Amino acid sequence: METATGNTGPLGQPRGIGFAILMTIITFGLYSLYWVFKTQDEVKNHSGQGVGGVLGLVIWIVVSIVTWFLIPSEVGKMYRQDGRVAPFSGWTGLWILLPIIGAVVWFVKIQGALNRYWESTAEAAEPMMPPAPPPPAPPPAPAV
Repeated sequence: METATGNTGPLGQPRGIGFAILMTIITFGLYSLYWVFKTQDEVKNHSGQGVGGVLGLVIWIVVSIVTWFLIPSEVGKMYRQDGRVAPFSGWTGLWILLPIIGAVVWFVKIQGALNRYWESTAEAAEPMMPPAPPPPAPPPAPAV
């Protein structure tokens, strides 16, 4: 059984799901290369596990089907390493069996989980602000 050792590396950047889908369409899929690189690079930098950006991009270009299983597996491991319940496993890659809609569902699940992770981890890392000091007391009224 794995124990929660925590992830101590720099946090990744939340990304808009609709924006990423739109950019992938507009760039005829080229944005997906950037997304795969950044996602796997951020997961590796934060958790210390995974293939990282460069190797992840090579895998995507050479045998892209592996990436459909690899990214959900690495994100799930990052969740578990932080002591959280993983939102999915590598088997999430089976969404590729549904043409087009499967890719959209897969992406929404992955990027949504990453956004929730990055945002909640950033909130937990923010220092607690001390309570604001009370306003100064008004000066005493002059004696009449």
